[in-house]
Amino acid sequence: MSDRSFDEQLTKHLTDAHSIEVQALEQMRRAPDMAGDPDLASIFREHCDETAEHERLVRAALDARDASPSTLKDLAGRAGGWGMVLFAKLNPDTPGKLAMHAYSYEHMELAAYELLRRIAERAGDESVAALARRIGGEERAMADRIGERWDRAVDASLREKGADDMQEELVKYLRDAHALEAQALQMMEAGPAIAELEPLAQIFREHLRETQEHQRLVDQRLDALGSGPGRFQAAALRGGALNLGGFFKAQPDTPVKLAGFAYAFEALECGAYELLWRTAERAGDTQTANVAKGILLNEQDTAKRVASTWDAAVDAALAKQGVTP
Repeated sequence: MSDRSFDEQLTKHLTDAHSIEVQALEQMRRAPDMAGDPDLASIFREHCDETAEHERLVRAALDARDASPSTLKDLAGRAGGWGMVLFAKLNPDTPGKLAMHAYSYEHMELAAYELLRRIAERAGDESVAALARRIGGEERAMADRIGERWDRAVDASLREKGADDMQEELVKYLRDAHALEAQALQMMEAGPAIAELEPLAQIFREHLRETQEHQRLVDQRLDALGSGPGRFQAAALRGGALNLGGFFKAQPDTPVKLAGFAYAFEALECGAYELLWRTAERAGDTQTANVAKGILLNEQDTAKRVASTWDAAVDAALAKQGVTP
């Protein structure tokens, strides 16, 4: 085993974690003012304090290794945080979009720390493993807190809407779901070729068929409401998925990065369908609500299946880089 290689891997993943926390901190500082609900605002304020502590702890872990955060990664993280906040703020249903993206981001952080823990355990570094367990647990708890407040997020988003606006809002949420499925299709098509891990590639192949069915069901509900998908929105997200494929292919630890991102993307889709079925119920559209609930269960199951590959993803990524026990 190369101690130096393991040290390099741990330092690299700690700098990744630091940039993730920098991005999260930008989001949490601004989220309370955009939450549209006092309870949602409260959990964002609480997690802002936790996130500041996470950033400090990761920076201290880097310092203990005679390393420092990556200026470039931190700048990218900070810009990403601003971008997410701006996106949510520009949407007419800001509380819902904010909750959905925060839910996904918490799962991205959780994945990052679960993967970091596994690398630290293989390196025999209990201090970093313990740090990852602690922070990962707090990220999971925050995701759960958001998940307990979907009704509040929907109510805050629809507070200004009258009964006549409900179908229009429902169509918007269906179009959002369609656009996400378009991005998912691109990812599932590209995933097997770049995964470098057969169990993960197999999940992508199987979920591709499921995703095609999800999009068909969403299209069907849009048609029933006399509407169709937002073509520009779907095309933009498909382009983003193609760019992500190139990004992952260029990474030295593709299985780890891809498994973490796929998990967070499934959480994003889960958030979208949590919002959709509640909006459909408020609009009195039980068919759309039932479709959304069914797809939600499948996305939740896929997220669990992706998480089950994390041990193998870490081993594959380390082996690819010549870091083996």
